[in-house]
Amino acid sequence: MRPVWLHGWPLDEAMWRRELDRFGGTAVRLYGRGDSIDAWAEQLLGELAGDDLALIGSSMGGYTSLSMVRRAPERISAVVLSASKAAADPPERKVFRDRLIEELRTGGPPPHAVAGVTVEELVACQAAIRDRADSTDVVRGFRGVFVACAGTRDELVTPDEARAIAALAPNGRAEIFDTDHFINLEDPVGFGRMLETVL
Repeated sequence: MRPVWLHGWPLDEAMWRRELDRFGGTAVRLYGRGDSIDAWAEQLLGELAGDDLALIGSSMGGYTSLSMVRRAPERISAVVLSASKAAADPPERKVFRDRLIEELRTGGPPPHAVAGVTVEELVACQAAIRDRADSTDVVRGFRGVFVACAGTRDELVTPDEARAIAALAPNGRAEIFDTDHFINLEDPVGFGRMLETVL
């Protein structure tokens, strides 16, 4: 399998440096691709050669992974969602993202944003996340290896939500870590052990 590493917001592809060095593959950049996750997926499928892809997506990278599976399930052998969901944003979450977009435009990037990403790129990504489609049907229909990961201290994607997502997939399982949102950065050893069972 060829790993494809998809980063979370507001980090970039460098968040996967350790995993890229160990497992190889391609770490893609999601900024600068517009404000539609479906469009990102189309672009990436056009850029990435070959089949037998393993998509490892953190947060918004996970949303992008599921959009790629919807479009080309025959090219994808495994999906690892790291602190990511299959469901679309509920109305109250969309309202939160609208407020966040306004805060970004008035106050600039959050303190933990990676250097070199513009406010408009961060805004476009939040709009894409807000407007993404529900992908629970994609998970139900995916026949490859499927792992949903969550951190016990993550308020955005809980362990119970990861277990529920994994239960939808024919070959799904959940992996729970003692971390917050960016699991691979907080528990690289444990995350690496999980990846060994996938790649």
